[in-house]
This record gives sequence, C-alpha cells and structure tokens, in this order.
Amino acid sequence: MSSAPKDVSRRHLITGKKGETLALRYLKKEGFRIITQNYRNRIGEIDIIAQEGEVLVFIEVKTRSGDDFGAPQAAVDYRKQLKISQVALSYLSEKGLMSCCCRFDVVAIRTGMKAKQVELIRNAFEMTI
Repeated sequence: MSSAPKDVSRRHLITGKKGETLALRYLKKEGFRIITQNYRNRIGEIDIIAQEGEVLVFIEVKTRSGDDFGAPQAAVDYRKQLKISQVALSYLSEKGLMSCCCRFDVVAIRTGMKAKQVELIRNAFEMTI
C-alpha cells in the first residue's frame, strides 16, 4: 500500500505553515497588529485576524510552491469567501464588535522560485452571506 496521499497531505500542511509564517512576518513589517492566528470556531477557521489602523482585518493566506494549480489567490473562491464570512460574523458577534469597520484580505505567497513572492490583496472580497 502506498503512502503517497499521506505524504502529499503532510507536504501541503508544511507548505501552509511556512506560508503563514511568511505572511505574519510580512504583515508585521507592513504595520499590522496581529490579534490572533488560526482562529477556529464550530463553523471554520480564519488564518489571521489583525488590525490595521482602525480596521479589523480577516486574512486568508494561500501558498503555492508552483503554478500548477493557478495563482494562490484563485483558491479563495466563492465557497471559501462564504465560509470565511460566516466565521468572521461569528467572531464579531462573540467579541461584541458587530459595529466595527472590517475587511477581508488575502495574502498570496509563491515559494517555488528563487525569491519568495508575497502579495497582500487588500479588500480581496466583501462579506458574503
């Protein structure tokens, strides 16, 4: 029996963790204040919740080691936006922040090149309910 699926899954997790570490470093350098990472509730997960000025920012990190599956940000499709929006709405309700100003960003990371590329896409999508 082959262990290929387990190896692929492990590589995927390692790539994702490396991407989140790069994203955190980048966001801090850009002046974001990190509130939490890997916020989970019964609905799902948000990679990073941060603050930029007066704005609460929900951030999805997508990392690709190549272009075989397209640009990293393309993976944040409508279904993913819906899930992130639902988790964010739950977070805002839980923390009593329903009236705060917030937005949804994506950090797209490509690691398969000599120099890693990190791209911050502000206002990548609007809350989808």
